[in-house]
Amino acid sequence: MAHELYAHLSTIGVLPVLTIDDADRAIPTATAVLDGGIPAVEITFRTGAAEEAIRRTTHEVPGTIVGAGTVLTVDQADRARRAGAAFVVTPGFNPRVVAFCQDAGIPVIPGVNNPTQVEQALELGVTVLKFFPAAASGGPAMLRALGGPYPNVRFVPTGGVSAANLGEYLGLPNVLAVGGSWMVPAAAVRAGDTNAIRIAVADTVTEVSSVRSGGSSRRY
Repeated sequence: MAHELYAHLSTIGVLPVLTIDDADRAIPTATAVLDGGIPAVEITFRTGAAEEAIRRTTHEVPGTIVGAGTVLTVDQADRARRAGAAFVVTPGFNPRVVAFCQDAGIPVIPGVNNPTQVEQALELGVTVLKFFPAAASGGPAMLRALGGPYPNVRFVPTGGVSAANLGEYLGLPNVLAVGGSWMVPAAAVRAGDTNAIRIAVADTVTEVSSVRSGGSSRRY
């Protein structure tokens, strides 16, 4: 299950990160993302609407893989699982959350930004990691450095990734995909501006295609 998920995310190249204040906005937002060409979203647990937004999107937007992001506790991970989340993403490395997800059979992408945390993840058998906050933690240069001692680890950099620099990340062999909210800004979500979201997502898909056709070689 995890391998199929990671292969899917690698194929997509970008994971849109959504913050939903009102669960009623979840379906139109996720549908706009899907119509723009990306069949996956990460809905963050930064609001009280997150659990219901995950549940509705999972059941009412077929064709979209829905993950739960900004998961800080075992309780949130359990709520995400019960709501139907296909995977869990954490901003930092919490061994209890990782262990819970592993026991529950739900793929987890924990956050790291240094070698010590990478090795903590490897100790638990986790080889796909969120690199966060990417820009503040050294960006592509840090990822290149981590690629030397950890050639079997793949990263999903998030935090400071944008349309302007996603190519710098996707061109790295140890980057599985990038995550970000630039194509689904909270203001557009709150305003219900699904057309703007769809266009921004489509533009991102075009940029990813352009980067990859330029000769980058990546695989999970």
